[in-house]
Amino acid sequence: MEGYQKRLSEILADTGALFFDKGLVLKDGRPTPYFVNLGGFNTGRLLIELGSFFSEMLVTESLVEEIDIIVGPSYKGSAIASAAVGAVFRDHGIDLRFDYDRKEAKTHGERSASAALFVNNTFFDGCRIFIVDDVVTTMGTKYELIEKIGAECEVRGFRCEIRGLGIAVDREQTTAVYDAKGNAVLDTKGSDPIQELKERTGVPFFAVAGIREIVEYLYRNKIPLIISGERRTMDEATKREFDAYMQTYGRDV
Repeated sequence: MEGYQKRLSEILADTGALFFDKGLVLKDGRPTPYFVNLGGFNTGRLLIELGSFFSEMLVTESLVEEIDIIVGPSYKGSAIASAAVGAVFRDHGIDLRFDYDRKEAKTHGERSASAALFVNNTFFDGCRIFIVDDVVTTMGTKYELIEKIGAECEVRGFRCEIRGLGIAVDREQTTAVYDAKGNAVLDTKGSDPIQELKERTGVPFFAVAGIREIVEYLYRNKIPLIISGERRTMDEATKREFDAYMQTYGRDV
């Protein structure tokens, strides 16, 4: 693991942004032994750290000089985008723009005629965009944002290129499978959402770190985290439960 990936793992554990518990259910209806909630990055120090993780990922992937604007979906993604551009400028002297989408198009005041879908008015002809967000469970908000970017550029007569989608933590799992009543079918793997993203949009995918390497790092280094409401090192039973979960729902990476 890179140094910034280890640092992310440690902060996830320290803040409780990553925790294990019984009875957790994802929004797609499947059970999960853990949650990742980057809403726990809610102080100035942690926001600076979060920005630095994305900054270092962009440098490691040789992307930082290939983009002009970092865009995050409202609401969590907007904070990540602003933190990322701040860290890129502080650490590498590259002054990128950032933007985030409105939940509803603006229909009054400045630029109301174009029903602006983005807040900061950063798009320009030929701009290169990088999307950031916290985690991937389903790709719904990501597809929605990609569509909004396309719509905004079309309305304004701009050409734009989305150079990538980057998230903080990749859950590394397949999509949910549903029965005829719309209930999630348990113990069944769906499709690979990352491969589908690439096939549907052509947008490359990046992650600061994957959940397997994060959990393995915390387990091997005996770093305490929140498990069933108690701060302690990860025991073998919790690790086995995680490994079994990934065997059942994880995608190949």
